[in-house]
Amino acid sequence: MGIIEKMRLDGKKGFVTGAARGIGKCTATAFAEAGADVAIVDLDIEEAKKTAAEIAEKTGRKVIAIKTDCTDKDQVDAMVAQVVQELGGLDFCHNNAGICINAPAEEMTWEQWSKVININLNGIFLTDIAAGKYMLANGGGSIINTASMSAHIVNVPQPQCAYNASKAGVIQLTKSLAIEWAKRGVRVNSISPGYIGTELTLNSPTLIPLIEKWNEMAPLGRMGKPEELESICVYLAGDTSTFTTGSDFIIDGAFTCF
Repeated sequence: MGIIEKMRLDGKKGFVTGAARGIGKCTATAFAEAGADVAIVDLDIEEAKKTAAEIAEKTGRKVIAIKTDCTDKDQVDAMVAQVVQELGGLDFCHNNAGICINAPAEEMTWEQWSKVININLNGIFLTDIAAGKYMLANGGGSIINTASMSAHIVNVPQPQCAYNASKAGVIQLTKSLAIEWAKRGVRVNSISPGYIGTELTLNSPTLIPLIEKWNEMAPLGRMGKPEELESICVYLAGDTSTFTTGSDFIIDGAFTCF
């Protein structure tokens, strides 16, 4: 069997949070193209249903949509139970849901800080633990968390201390769980994207001036594309990455190299 065949995900089951659009939609599509059945998990259930139908038609895989608030433990636990029931198991997940609020630290409200930390860090913890409990009891699996290059650098010119702190926490959580579960068959890794040009980002009037600045600073002179994150996630979800755990993969076009 060649390496391409080895990297396929035939027979595997997984879910992606924040998958109705953007990065999550791209990785969910890639998982299905590689042969997996996938759950599209998002608060926007109508968009999630559209995405699920689109991916199912494109790939022929079983793709379902589940409405979930990833900051609500009961909803997260119910989501994992539904994935297991409807797809027939859980072999991998990509915990990707997140937000960013740009505000100077001295002006940021407690509500703004708490919202970012709750979604970006607490939400990752809840989905990691719910998925991890099932995997620990059922032969193992692979967990992929979306961190950010913002865990490694302080972004400029926008002020985003809550986002940076939350993503740094995701990486340390990833490493901690990887160590705890290493000998029990569950691998935990994170990806740290740089600036990625999703449909929402590229069409946001408030971000367009920032994008111009980011592109001036970027070694490649451009933002990344969501599709440029697909292959690392497929690798991490599959069986060719069985010696890979506790790692953070920076995919940023060398932005953090200076």
